[in-house]
Amino acid sequence: MKVAVLKGGRSLERGISLRSGARVEDALGRLGHEVLPLEADGDLVKRLTDGAPDVAFVAMHGMGGEDGTAQELLEILGIPFTGPGVAACARCIDKVLAKHELRSAGIPTPDWFAFNETAFRELGAADALGSLEERLGFPLVVKPSRGGSALGVKFAESWFDVPEALVSAFSYDDRVLLERFVDGRELAVSVLGGQPLPTVEAIPQAGHSYDFEARYEIGRTSFVCPADLSDEETVAVTEIALGAYGALGCSGFSRVDLILGADGPQVLEVNAIPGLTDTSLLPQAAEAAGMSFEQLVEKILDLALTPVRA
Repeated sequence: MKVAVLKGGRSLERGISLRSGARVEDALGRLGHEVLPLEADGDLVKRLTDGAPDVAFVAMHGMGGEDGTAQELLEILGIPFTGPGVAACARCIDKVLAKHELRSAGIPTPDWFAFNETAFRELGAADALGSLEERLGFPLVVKPSRGGSALGVKFAESWFDVPEALVSAFSYDDRVLLERFVDGRELAVSVLGGQPLPTVEAIPQAGHSYDFEARYEIGRTSFVCPADLSDEETVAVTEIALGAYGALGCSGFSRVDLILGADGPQVLEVNAIPGLTDTSLLPQAAEAAGMSFEQLVEKILDLALTPVRA
């Protein structure tokens, strides 16, 4: 089977995408598939048309690849592709939209407020920030609405940290999310074909948060899979993860990031196209379930050829 691997692009997660794509290409070659490596640029449609792949493996992260853009082109060209469909990608990439969808579906997620740059420039949104402490409390998590890999995420311990955190978040997106901080365990449930894989717990080094560097620099974070959870915790975490996966219309594979605090698990975000690097959580979860990386890639391809997407 000829498989086009879409990677790269212009998003800030380009480097991670190239690493994911290269690892997928190696696995596809070992599986005996004909690999068509394609960097996402201005010639992508032409090269897809000329290459005539049987299926596209989307290994793009962030804007342009994880937001439904590449998926729309693949739909136009009639090429089956891995991962969720256009609508699900659009929901997942936008954390504010996703949280509204989750809350409407009864899925627990930390309380939040959101502002865009227009609200600050033209509507005096800065004057509303005084209610943050009363409504959400401190510390707060400030993050760009769109994007992944914890890029632009800052913790505001007090009022004085908010302006700097907002400047950081606005440098990545024109809409920011201010979210109630929940003290708890960082968990991730990868869902493959509607079935949950073993839960991964990310444990950053003491004194560090699970930021971009902690995610992708070997040694910055310890990972435990399966996570050391009680039976009740495992059931609760898995049920909420599957609920989030369904509420956002995901299919194929996705990863649900959660925080397990004193009030139980809450969903932080859903990653439509999670990383596939050697430090990424989905491959770790698959390995804990007894799947090699090659078997994981083959399963993802199989799901792409029998899709049920939203």
